[in-house]
Amino acid sequence: MFTSPWVVALSAIFVWWFSTGILLWRVRHADNRGPESHMTSVIIGLPLLFAGVWGYSQTLADLSVQGVYIAFLSALAIWGWIELAFLSGVITGPNTEPCPLYARPAERFLRAVGTVLWHEIVLVTVLVAMSMHAVGTPNHFGLWTFMILFIARVSAKLNLYMGVPYINVEFLPTTLSHLPSYFRRTRMNNFFPLSVTLLTFATGCWVERALSAGGLAHRAVGFWLLAALTALAVLEHWFMVVNLQDKRLWKWMMPEPRIPVGPRHASPPQPHRPLPEPASGLLKEKANGLP
Repeated sequence: MFTSPWVVALSAIFVWWFSTGILLWRVRHADNRGPESHMTSVIIGLPLLFAGVWGYSQTLADLSVQGVYIAFLSALAIWGWIELAFLSGVITGPNTEPCPLYARPAERFLRAVGTVLWHEIVLVTVLVAMSMHAVGTPNHFGLWTFMILFIARVSAKLNLYMGVPYINVEFLPTTLSHLPSYFRRTRMNNFFPLSVTLLTFATGCWVERALSAGGLAHRAVGFWLLAALTALAVLEHWFMVVNLQDKRLWKWMMPEPRIPVGPRHASPPQPHRPLPEPASGLLKEKANGLP
């Protein structure tokens, strides 16, 4: 198996790019064929989930380089199926309506949580189950892989909610057309520097552990995989504030989208608008219907 740091990192990058592309392609293909095709995608993808669960379980006691690679890929397979179910609109949340334009902060937050609640519950449940299953076993690289993906995704969602300059909604399917109404375009939010700093620090920690693996090939490979994955999470965060046109990485392989129709299609995310001031005096009386 490959043990060179550069080969390991490039392998992680390729798997990230390829798996993301396949996922987006399948969702776009199903979106063009109609709502029923999304459920078909989730059902067809179940072997991916089963393979991920089996691979994760089988590698918990495997300290070989091969075992580390399989654990990494298994965690990605589990994550990939859950993301497919989310993008297909099967596992999302109880709220499937766009955010009212002048929703107050508390209402907007509760509505935003409602759009992804079931998805977050599934992710937390799977993470807890993986953690409990890994107790007393030596190979935790699959667990750490899933944990990095989970933390990075939560961080990205919070940044999109609080506001970032660049938001790519081109690949969102019609099943999630209400989501952009909960995003906010602003110059910067206060959480972004903290999230990027923590993810960058985590990348450095993985690199340090890989360099100090003490000649243990499986540890070096595992930590290089984690470092590359966390670095990609940092890069994805920077895509929100620097216009790097990341959509070009996959746009060339996407089929042309079906033109969305109907009232459920949401407009792109808009800048935050303050709540309107209450009417006063004569205007307030007019608004209340008084002569």
